[in-house]
Amino acid sequence: MTISYDKFGLMEVINASGKMTILGVSKVSENVQAAQRFGGEHFFEMSELFIQTGAYIAKLLEVEDAQIVSSASAGIAQSVAAVIGQGSMYHAYHPYTDRIQKREIVLPKGHNVDYGTPVEVMVSQGGGQVVEAGYANGCSPEQMEMMITDQTAALLYIKSHHTVQKSMLTVAEAAAVAKKYQLPLIVDAAAEEDLYQYSKAGADLIIYSGAKAIEGPSSGLVIGKKQYIEWLRLQGKGIGRAMKIGKENVMGLTQALEDRLANGSETGESMKQRLAPFIDQLDQIESLEAKSVQDGAGRAIYRASVKVQNKSAFEVIEALKAEDPAIYTREYQANNGIIEFDIRAVNEAEMDKIVRRLREIMEKESE
Repeated sequence: MTISYDKFGLMEVINASGKMTILGVSKVSENVQAAQRFGGEHFFEMSELFIQTGAYIAKLLEVEDAQIVSSASAGIAQSVAAVIGQGSMYHAYHPYTDRIQKREIVLPKGHNVDYGTPVEVMVSQGGGQVVEAGYANGCSPEQMEMMITDQTAALLYIKSHHTVQKSMLTVAEAAAVAKKYQLPLIVDAAAEEDLYQYSKAGADLIIYSGAKAIEGPSSGLVIGKKQYIEWLRLQGKGIGRAMKIGKENVMGLTQALEDRLANGSETGESMKQRLAPFIDQLDQIESLEAKSVQDGAGRAIYRASVKVQNKSAFEVIEALKAEDPAIYTREYQANNGIIEFDIRAVNEAEMDKIVRRLREIMEKESE
């Protein structure tokens, strides 16, 4: 059987946007594909599969337990449901029951962002009620603390480039507040590279995307304290049923995680070295100014930042997407006339295509 873009009437995509859900996030390795194939070709007792892969992953990540879920978003919803229900089977069957009043989830106001869907949508799906602490331009431990009431079920911290970065309490500070009030701290670290940092900082449940830094198939991972993971696992009989993940992706994520820990990810220095000739070529195109910039959230990720002069960055972005292969970029700075290129999933041949397309676009625009 032949699979191709043409079969489904699709355009090829060069992903210079980053590990984005709208583009399918990551490519998976042959190792991961082999694990997925093994999962797809065999049967398992599914509850045991989750328990055993969770125990295996927990040992690798030096935590008490872990649970594979369908996505990081599902991880947020099920984590919220878990800390509200606290192991109650009645709650699993009736997740929005009025019998349980303790539903407030406190998070910094600058963390209540839209990352493709609003954080508060996932909290609400888990039966929680968002309570914002602090202000859009910052939140201190004291401001987090003053929003806690007897109706607070957990604290939530979103570690992401989408959130406000300045004047924000750290995960460790949020963990200290949670510990003081004997509340769980949930950390959404979906795209983060460090798989140990947040558990060591004191978070009780930490959520990762399986398809971003881990470079696995569509999936999510929740790690942390055994009691909370057991409560989360119970959600498979409740809201988690609509978010279930297949056996092939459970196997694929487990293999991807093992490979990630063994091989690491591309270093910042490697990215800068690969970027250098690409930036030189972009800088030679008339009306473009290119330079290397680091990720805004401080991760060791470097990108090409291209300032478009005398033209609309939005028009250039749309022109890049318009032809086959469609070239997708990071658009967050487009209102400032800047286009960013994330090269983590871009090879040298694709970089050449980007340069040629940009040259054609800029020359055409200048005619």
